[in-house]
Amino acid sequence: MSDSTSPPVQMPGGNAIQPRAILWLITIVAVGLSLFQLYSAGIQPLGLFYQRGIHLALIMTLAFLIFPVFGPHRKRGAIGWLIDAVFLAGAAVTGGYLVFFLDEIISRAGFWSETDILIACIATVTVLEASRRAVGFGMTLIGVLAIVYAFAGPRGELPWLGEWMPGILEHRGYNLDRVAGQLYLGQEGIFGLPLGVAATYIFIFVLFGAFLESTGAGKFFIDMAYAATGRQRGGPAKAAVIASAGMGSISGSAIANVVTTGAFTIPLMKRLGYKPHQAGGIEAAASTGGQIMPPLMGAGAFLIAEYTNTPYLDVVKVSILPAIMYFATVYLFVHIIALKQGMQGMARSELPKMRDVMRDGWHFLLPLGVLVWLLVMNLSPMRVGFYAVVTMVAVAVLRYAIWFLFVAPSQGQKVTFEGIKRVVIAGFVKLVEGLELGARNAVAVSMACAVAGIIVGVVGLTGLGLKFSSMMMAFSGGNLVLALVMVLLASLILGMGLPVTASYIVLIVLVGPALTAEFGVPLLIAHLVVFWYSQDSNVTPPIALAGFAGAAIAGSKPMETGFQAWKFAKGLYLIPMFMVFNPEIIIGGPVPVVIWNGVIAIFALCAFAAALEGYLFTRMSWLPRLAIVPSIVAVFYPNLMAEIAGVVVMALAIGGNWLASRREAAATPSPNS
Repeated sequence: MSDSTSPPVQMPGGNAIQPRAILWLITIVAVGLSLFQLYSAGIQPLGLFYQRGIHLALIMTLAFLIFPVFGPHRKRGAIGWLIDAVFLAGAAVTGGYLVFFLDEIISRAGFWSETDILIACIATVTVLEASRRAVGFGMTLIGVLAIVYAFAGPRGELPWLGEWMPGILEHRGYNLDRVAGQLYLGQEGIFGLPLGVAATYIFIFVLFGAFLESTGAGKFFIDMAYAATGRQRGGPAKAAVIASAGMGSISGSAIANVVTTGAFTIPLMKRLGYKPHQAGGIEAAASTGGQIMPPLMGAGAFLIAEYTNTPYLDVVKVSILPAIMYFATVYLFVHIIALKQGMQGMARSELPKMRDVMRDGWHFLLPLGVLVWLLVMNLSPMRVGFYAVVTMVAVAVLRYAIWFLFVAPSQGQKVTFEGIKRVVIAGFVKLVEGLELGARNAVAVSMACAVAGIIVGVVGLTGLGLKFSSMMMAFSGGNLVLALVMVLLASLILGMGLPVTASYIVLIVLVGPALTAEFGVPLLIAHLVVFWYSQDSNVTPPIALAGFAGAAIAGSKPMETGFQAWKFAKGLYLIPMFMVFNPEIIIGGPVPVVIWNGVIAIFALCAFAAALEGYLFTRMSWLPRLAIVPSIVAVFYPNLMAEIAGVVVMALAIGGNWLASRREAAATPSPNS
C-alpha cells in the first residue's frame, strides 16, 4: 500500500499523522523488538555487543518510523522519505556491522580500518538524529558539543578552538580516528553502560509497565487509592498522592504519570474545592515522586546499581525510607490545605468499594508480588522482569479461563465457541498492544542513553570529569552545602533540555568524582543525591514539565501550577541534603541511630510543610514559623545536641499551635447552645 493511497491515521505514540502501512510496519518492528528482548532476558542471554547492537538498531528504526524528519505535523513527502530511508539504512548498519563483524573488530582493537571509522561516523550521526527526533534538540546539541570538545586541542581536528578554551578545560585534542573509535568501537561510548542498562533492565521493566497499563492497572491503582482515602478531608488529593506512588513506581515518566492518574484525580480535586493550580501542582509533585519510589524508580535504580556496583535489591531497600519521607511531605501538604480551606471528604456513594476494586483487579497484584519475591531471591533484574511479564500474561489468561469455567455458568450464561473465539482474538490484540506499547515507551529512554554514552565517552577520553571536580572545589571553596547547591542548579539547567535519565548520567559523570573524592560523600549517597536532583526539572519553574502537564489537565496557568508543584515537592531538595549529612539512613548504622534519624527527618519535613503553609491544627503566627526554619537546619546538622535542640523547638512550635486550636475550639459556641 503506497503512501499516497493509504488513509492517514493519528498515531498515539508519536503525535504524527501516519499512513496505515507505516503503522503496521511500526507494530511489526515494535513487537519484534519486544519479543527479542524477552528472548534475550529469559531464554538465551546474548553477548554485550550483540544485545546492545540489535537493540539500538531496532530502537532507531522505530524512532525514524514514528517521528518524521520534518516534525509530527508535516507530511514526509518524497524528500522526507528519501532522508528517512538513508537514516533507516544507517540504523541497520549501526547494529548490523557490530553483530556480523564483531570478531574481526575485536582482533584489530586499537588499529581500526577505514571501514571501521566510516561506520563509526555513520553510527554517530544516526544516533544523534534519532535522538533529535525522539528526545529533543537539547540532548542532541549536548552530544554534538561533546564531540566538538573532543576535537578541540593542539592535536585534534579543531586546534584553533582549543586556543579559546579556558585553562581548566584544556586538553590535548583528538583526531577523527581516535574519537570515532572511542564512541563506536569500544565499551565507553554509544554501546557503553547507559545503553547496556537500557537494553537489558530498563526495557524489560518498561515492557512490564506497558502490560500493566494496557490491561488497566492505572484504573486499579486509582480506584484502590480512592477506596482507601476518598472519605477523608481532601480525599481526591490524597488519592492522587497514593495512586501516583503506585503507578509511578512502575512507570518510566513523571509526565506520563500525570496524564494517566491526573485525568481522574485533578477534576475531582477541583470539584472538592482545590484551586486549579493547586490540583495540577499536587498531581505533578506526586507523579514526580513516583520516579523515586521503589521497586522500579523509573530507570534510576538499575543505573545506580550498575554505576555503584551495588546489588539492585540493596538500592531498592535503601530508597524505601527516603521515598516514604517524600510522599509523607506531599501528603501532609494536601492535608493542611484541606484543613485550611475547610474541605470535607467525598460521599460513600461516590466512591468505589475496596471489595469490588480487589475483586476486579486482584490479578494486578500477583505480578508485582512475583517481582518483589524474585528480587528478594537475588535473581538477575533482567530475569525478574522476564518472569514478571510472563506472570502478567499468565494471570490474564487464567482470569479469562476462570470466568468461562466458573463465573459464566454460575450466572446462567451460555459459553459458545464464538464467544471463546472473540475473547481469544481480543486477548491476542491486547498482547500485541502491550508488546508494541512497551517498545514505543522505550524509544526515548534508549536514545537518551545512547547519546549519554557519547557524552560519557568524551568525558572519559578528555578527563572532563576531573576538571569539573576541580571547578566545583574552586567555586564552592570546599563548602559541601555550596557544592550541593551547584549540583542542584546544574541539574535544573540540564533538565531543561534532557530527560531525567540522561540528566542523571551526565551529572554523575561530571560531578560524581568531586562529591566522593573531594567532599567525602559515600558513593551510593552521591548517586542517590544526583538522581533525586535530576527530577527537579519536572517541578521547578521555568521548566516544570510535569507541572505544565498538570496545568493542561487542570485548565490553570502553567507558571502558577509550576510554582505549586515546586512548593509541594520541597522534599526533593531537602531529603538529599539529609542523606548527605546523616548517611546512616542509607548506608546503615546502629539501629537506634537509624530510627532516630528517620523519625526526626519526617518530623522536620512535616514541620517545614506546616511553616510554609502557615497552618497545622490552626493558623500559625509568624514567630513559630520563623522558629521552625533554624530548627530544621539543626535537625539536618549531624550533631546529636543540635538535633535534639531542633526537635525541641519544633515540638514547642507545633505543641503551641495545637493548644491554640484547642482554645479556639473551646471559645467557639456550640451550634446547640
